[in-house]
Amino acid sequence: MCLLLAAGTLAFYNPIADNEFIDFDDSAYIVANPHVQHGITWNTVKWAFTTFHAGYWHPLTWLSHALDCQLFQLNPVGHHYVNLLLHTACAVVLFLLLRNATGRTLGSFIVSALFALHPVNVESVAWAAERKNVLSMLFFLLAMCAYTRYARTGRKTLYFTVIVLFALGLMAKPQIVTLPFVLLLWDYWPLARLDGDAAAGNDPGGAPRSLRFLVLEKVPLFILAAADCFVIVLSQRAGNAMRTASEVPWSLRLENAIVSYVRYLGKAFWPSRLAPMYPLAGRLLPWWQVAGAAALLAFLSFFLLRWRGRRYLLVGWLWFLGTLVPMIGIITVGEQAMADRFAYIPYIGLFMAVVWSADDFLSEHGMPRFWLAGAAGAVLVAIGLLTYRQLAFWRDDETLWRYTLTVTDDNYMAHDNLAYALALSGRAKEAISEFRAARQLHQYPGEQIVKLAHYELGMGYPQEALEECRAALGASADPLVREAALQGMGRALLELHRYDEADESYGEALRLSPDDGQALLNSGLLALRSGDLDHAVARFSKAAQANPNAVNLLLLAQALARSGHSSDASRALARARNVSTNFEESQKAVGQFLALAELKPL
Repeated sequence: MCLLLAAGTLAFYNPIADNEFIDFDDSAYIVANPHVQHGITWNTVKWAFTTFHAGYWHPLTWLSHALDCQLFQLNPVGHHYVNLLLHTACAVVLFLLLRNATGRTLGSFIVSALFALHPVNVESVAWAAERKNVLSMLFFLLAMCAYTRYARTGRKTLYFTVIVLFALGLMAKPQIVTLPFVLLLWDYWPLARLDGDAAAGNDPGGAPRSLRFLVLEKVPLFILAAADCFVIVLSQRAGNAMRTASEVPWSLRLENAIVSYVRYLGKAFWPSRLAPMYPLAGRLLPWWQVAGAAALLAFLSFFLLRWRGRRYLLVGWLWFLGTLVPMIGIITVGEQAMADRFAYIPYIGLFMAVVWSADDFLSEHGMPRFWLAGAAGAVLVAIGLLTYRQLAFWRDDETLWRYTLTVTDDNYMAHDNLAYALALSGRAKEAISEFRAARQLHQYPGEQIVKLAHYELGMGYPQEALEECRAALGASADPLVREAALQGMGRALLELHRYDEADESYGEALRLSPDDGQALLNSGLLALRSGDLDHAVARFSKAAQANPNAVNLLLLAQALARSGHSSDASRALARARNVSTNFEESQKAVGQFLALAELKPL
């Protein structure tokens, strides 16, 4: 059954071999990370344990990526297949854990297969940067296996193993921080370690314990979890990933959490319109939506709390609710309202509750088990095909973000990421259209607007760049941003032949940064065009003093020659020849620069 589980997982996930890296954290984690690309070295190990890069402290994740780079370099197939193998291992370990803890082989297999093939888990496997999800999950499940053995034998070395595995998992990703809570649920069912379980006919496999003892028993794990939470806060603040109350009000966080729980429930049973980014609403949600979601959660919780004859129902429900708490958005990190990868652990609780309920229903009504096996087989094939299809959307950046725009509304990040993908492929007009669509949905900070403006300038869209620079001036009071925006405005106006306005923009830029070389050159060019030769000489001289390269010296020579200082012009020309590595290219660059002001070189 382990082999069948592994073979099925590998078969349905086989399209992962065709997928590329996604420029959505894959760059920060692998493609543009020199530390990781150096492979396993002492410097990489030291960096992995001391960095908060990308807003996380997860040294084992960094080292796993470094090992991949050492083995596969930047071939995405190897990186993706390691994710797939880890996911497959998680499915097999989950099966062995459930079978050992409950004694139910068929139910354990179905739960593990649902976990392995559910389309919501595609994000954790197909996204190379989510190595942290599958790696931490493996340690989470191994820790539960060790705990199950410890609970039944009482061997202290096994408890020490639980602590070590928990620590290793936390060093892969803090999502498993809820393990102590899950182990308390595990004590209640299936281990039945609470006082009174033996009298109730449950076989605890070890001496029954009081709730106080079971809680105190896990104090070392709670201490580890608390320490990791402290590190999480430090790392997220270092990466500027945590959203403040002014950005996302507490009322919106609470509403989003309530509604997201129900959305996760819906996607567990009807996994459609899956996306890598579900945008967080910028305003309070409709009251009826929040009230309906809260009523459903309250009803299910009340119903399952009263149904104590089937402990797996309560354990599965609390597993789902509890393991989602760190990712439900009360502490808001990033731009998402929810994320498929956050359901990687929580859905196991739902799967257990549903499968064990179906199994008991058949047993109570004297129905053969092949009905359960047949129904489960049909469901598994269906969700396996959905997974196979979902993997294709992760093939490359453009495919992923175009698909995301079809299944989400008002998703500025999808437009933004699609724009970058189009820009990298040289499709400037399409990229600018997507950037503008993103701008309509999201208030970009001034520095990002300026970057867009300079991109538009480079692609030959001066009018659009001019509008962006004006927007950046209105969006930011930062002198550096304003100076960059004024420079962009000046260059756009130059290309539009609006020379007087361009001169005003460069004058404002120089008041903010008097020694900026590019502003000095452009201001000198405009002075040259208007016939203010002394002003032009002064500007080019200052630029050449700060940076005596061939182009600056040749421009100074042009201004000196036009103002009648032929001997000074000759000396500047001679200096330009001395410092230039390619004098003809420098002359060509000067000719193109003068052409902006409709001037020809002397």
